[in-house]
Amino acid sequence: MSRATEESNRAMLRARDAMDRAYDQPLDIPALARIAYVSEAHFIRTFRATFGETPHRYLQRRRVERAMYLLLHTDRDVTDVCYAVGFSSLGTFSRTFRQIVGEPPSEYRRRKAPTAAVPSCFTKAWTRPSSFGEQRSVLDKQQARPAP
Repeated sequence: MSRATEESNRAMLRARDAMDRAYDQPLDIPALARIAYVSEAHFIRTFRATFGETPHRYLQRRRVERAMYLLLHTDRDVTDVCYAVGFSSLGTFSRTFRQIVGEPPSEYRRRKAPTAAVPSCFTKAWTRPSSFGEQRSVLDKQQARPAP
């Protein structure tokens, strides 16, 4: 790996770490590009090449991951969770949640129950959405299908 590639990767990691720390804050491309010391257009292209998704999609997925946790482990209503994770519109939150998880937030809360017998590291790995807009897993589809 060349020195330039290594420095570029570090810059993208700095920006991604900033997104992870402040996912609930309003973040914009100019601020993230400044963190990475690159132009806005270069930041978007390089972030996507490095992590496989745009900064916006990464941030949306990160916010939805946190919302999934809050929906299962707190009694906060969906609107409170929406604002707590950084969305400014309940409609946008619900639409984005449904695109990533495959079901609306209220249905997700009703259908899922916290599992105490499984270590949390496994639960997080199994329930973490892997990509923006992916369909539900094969197992979820089989469970949703009526028995013959």
